[in-house]
Formats: sequence, structure tokens, C-alpha cells
Amino acid sequence: MEFQRTWHGATVDGHVHMGPMDEESVLLDIMGAAGIGQAALASIQDPQRGAGLGGPLMMKARHPRRFYVFAGPNHALASAPSGAAVPLAEQVGRLLTAGCDGIKMIDGKPTSRRTLNVPVSAPYFADYWEAVESLDLPLIWHVGDPEEFWDPSRAPGWAVEQDWCYGPEDVPLEQLYAEVDEVLERHPRLRVSFAHFYFLSADLRRAARFLDAHPTVRFDLAPGIEMLYNTSRNPDAARDFFIRYSDRIIFGTDIFTELTVAEALARAGIVQRWLETEDEFRVPPEADFLLGPPTDGVIRGLALPDGVLERIYQGNFADLAGTEPRPIELAAAADLCHAIAGVAEALSGTPASQTEAGHAAQMLEAMA
Repeated sequence: MEFQRTWHGATVDGHVHMGPMDEESVLLDIMGAAGIGQAALASIQDPQRGAGLGGPLMMKARHPRRFYVFAGPNHALASAPSGAAVPLAEQVGRLLTAGCDGIKMIDGKPTSRRTLNVPVSAPYFADYWEAVESLDLPLIWHVGDPEEFWDPSRAPGWAVEQDWCYGPEDVPLEQLYAEVDEVLERHPRLRVSFAHFYFLSADLRRAARFLDAHPTVRFDLAPGIEMLYNTSRNPDAARDFFIRYSDRIIFGTDIFTELTVAEALARAGIVQRWLETEDEFRVPPEADFLLGPPTDGVIRGLALPDGVLERIYQGNFADLAGTEPRPIELAAAADLCHAIAGVAEALSGTPASQTEAGHAAQMLEAMA
């Protein structure tokens, strides 16, 4: 998508996903094409395969100034047999020791609730939240989904394909929000970047009340294409919101390394064009299917001032996680990957050395 950018400074992408290490060159090509200098790799662990964290840790080891790692908890590791179990609170400490920059939480997405039906405000998470708050670790947290996913008549086709449509057997969106409110009330110093604008883009008044009530939280802009459509219904009000809360919004794309460079460039370009110009445009046909077809709606740009763009593109993430990533501790990172690989072997029967975590552990040890 060709458009005239107005921002030419440094850009940090606060929400990126990476697969195995063999996707390293893809991610670097994507970032170069999209003008992204640094990125936060949001790691969602797959305990059975031992996947999700090894690749991001290796990217940090190979490119220590470019990549932040936000690592998710491993619930299978927390419930492993005695002697192998690492409770969630202890995992937080080990992630920090290994050089992770923060925590990524997918607990709060309804599909995750189907797997682990435990509210984030439940006693199971109590020590975990204490640890995250006391260590002052920043958090990228996905809570909820677009409200239309609970309405079969409004859910987009691509969401249906991903099984992201919810019925009476699923947790309601308002219950998820209430659980988060409980956590933030108990732990008011938690520093959270809520992914996808916390799915409040259709109600900017409520979004403002939430930010006002919780001064340590932020929203990221990873689409959720509905966010751009919702703000486009009243771009003046959206622009006023972004200017008023210019210190609370973080640029993000939700780029993932299974995308082609063209698809990733389209995804980043949509958000950049929306922020920087007053153009009226649609999702380009080369965009990935999770953004839906061009016929879904019109996006109207916000044409934000340079000072606001600077905060969104770099300053707010630096406030959250620092201007430079934490240094990786190779031995500690390898030990953590070995533990993850061991649990994967117990769950799946795949030899630990053949899992993604096992491969990463070997590579990290070789670099130490």
C-alpha cells in the first residue's frame, strides 16, 4: 500500500509474534520493509510441543539491541510432577533471570479460557500477580476479543474460521473485564499494555474512564481491524482521544512470522497510514486474511501531530520497557529451555532434545 508517510523517526513495534528460529530472516526482512527498528516478541508457550519461547530467546541472543522478549507462563510446567514443577511465581523470576523484558498473558482470551478455565483473579494466580508487581515487570495482556465475536450474526468469516466465535458456554466479555478490574484493584502498580486497544475502540468514553482509573496501564494498537473501523465512524473524536491520551498508546502490528513480507508490510502500513494521514482507504487486497477483505469497511486516518506520533511509535514503549532490551543471560535461558523441553517430552513423548525448546537450549549453551 503506497502512501506518503509523515513520520521518519525510530519505530518500536510493541506487539510481534515469532515462530521457530528458522524464521529469523523472515522477521528481519519484515522489520526492514516496515521501518521497524526494535520489536517486542510476545511469546505464547505451547507446553506440549515445547514451543513459543525458544525462538524469541534466540533472537534476543543474536540481536540483543533489537528484540525485547515478553514471555508467557507455562501452565504445564507449573503443574509438572513434584521435583520438575516450577510454580507460576517462580517462573516469573526465572524469566527475569534469563533476560526476558516482561510477561505476555494470553489468559483473558476466551479460547484460552476453554483450555484453562481459571479466572485471572482466582487464587491460582495470586502469587504470580504478587511476583509480577513486586519485580515491576511490564506486561502485554490480551483480554477479551471484539464484542461482535459473541454475536453470530455479526462475527466476521475469518473469526468463524479461527473458532473465535463465542456462545453461552464461553466466558462473557464483561466477566473478563470484571476479573481484570479485580486484579488491578489488588495490584495497582501493575504496568500493563492491553493488547488490541483492550477491545474498547467502539466506546471511547469507557476507554477514557478505564485509563483515568488505572494510571499505570496502556493500550496497544495491534489490529483488531475492528479498532480502525470503529474509530473511523467518528475520526474527530478518535483524534481527540489519541491526543489526550498520547502518553498511553503503544504502536503495535501483531505481525507474525508466518506472513509474507508483502502481507506484513500491508498490516504495518494500515496502522501507519491510519495514524499519520487523513486518507480514506480500505484494507489492501494483499493483506493477510485475519484483517478481512477490502469490502469490510472504510478506514479514515487520524493525521496525528508529530509529537503524538513520537510518543506512540517509541516513547510510550520506552516508558514501559526501557530504551534498550535487558541483556540475555545465556546459561539461565538455556536452563529454562531445558525445563520447558522436559515437560514437553513428558506430555508428548517427543524427545526433549528434538523440541523447539530443546534445540534453543543447545544453541544457547553453545553461545555461552
